[in-house]
Amino acid sequence: MNGDPNKPLIGWRILTTRASKQSGGLAKPLRDLGAEVTEVPTIEIKPPSSFKALDAGLKNISVYDWLILTSVNGVEAMADRMKKLKIPVSKLKHLQIAAIGPATTKAIEDRGLKVTVTPEKYVAESVVEALRGKTEGKRVLLVRAKVARDVLPNELRKAGAKIDIAEAYETKIPAGAKVKIQKLFKDDTQLPDIVTFTSSSTATNFLDLLGKKYDPTLRAIWLASIGPVTSKTLTDAGFPPAIEAHEYTMPGLVFAITEHVHKMASQELLKRLLGVT
Repeated sequence: MNGDPNKPLIGWRILTTRASKQSGGLAKPLRDLGAEVTEVPTIEIKPPSSFKALDAGLKNISVYDWLILTSVNGVEAMADRMKKLKIPVSKLKHLQIAAIGPATTKAIEDRGLKVTVTPEKYVAESVVEALRGKTEGKRVLLVRAKVARDVLPNELRKAGAKIDIAEAYETKIPAGAKVKIQKLFKDDTQLPDIVTFTSSSTATNFLDLLGKKYDPTLRAIWLASIGPVTSKTLTDAGFPPAIEAHEYTMPGLVFAITEHVHKMASQELLKRLLGVT
C-alpha cells in the first residue's frame, strides 16, 4: 500500500481515452494523485458534415422557448457558429436553457447566459424528468453531437414538445490510435492497471481498436466508467466496469478510481495481516 496520503495513486498505471482537447481534465488530477497516466484518445471532436440545422436554428432562435445543450463541445460549437453568423448572445436571452452536467452549465454561463435546468443526474433520462411539465406545446432546440441517443428528443416529443435537433459536432477515431493502443497492450511491462472511459464512444472505439486478440488481457484490467450509459455500453460488449463514478463528471470519476484503489489496497493489507492467501 502506498504510504503517502496525498498521492494515493502512486504505483498505478492508468490509461485515459478521452479526446485530446479535453484529456487534461482527467489526466492532470490523476497525475496530481501520483498515477502514471498514458493518454491515448479514442475519439476526436470534428465539425459535422453540415451546420445547416444549427445555423437555421440560430437564425430563427426567436421562435424557440427552450434550448437544450448536452455537452461543452455543443456549447463551444454553438458559440463559434453564433460568432460566424454575427448573432449576439442577447438574441438568446429569452430562452429557458437546460444543460447536462456542471461543466456544460459553466460553459453556458461563461458566455453570459442563464441556465434554468441542470438535472440531478447527468444523463438524458434525467433531463426528461427535470423538464416534465415544462415543455408541453413549446418549441425546443436541441444542440448535440451527430451520433447521440434519441431518448431525449423522443421522450420530449411524447410529452408534447415541438423539438428540432441541430448537430453541432461529430466524433471520429484519431489517426494512429489503433497502433498506440495495440503497442501498449503488447508490452506486459507497460500494461495499464486501469482504463478510463468518459463516454460510450470512447468505450466502443477502444474495444474496436484493441481487437478481440487482447480480450483476455483486458479482462484482467479494471475498467472505469463515468456513468451508467457508458457502463451499459461496456457491459453489453462483455466488459462490465469495475469502477463507476457516482457523480458523472471528471472529478467524480477521479474520486471513484481513488476510492476503489484504496478499498482494494485495504483488503490486500487486511489479508496479509490475517495470513489469508
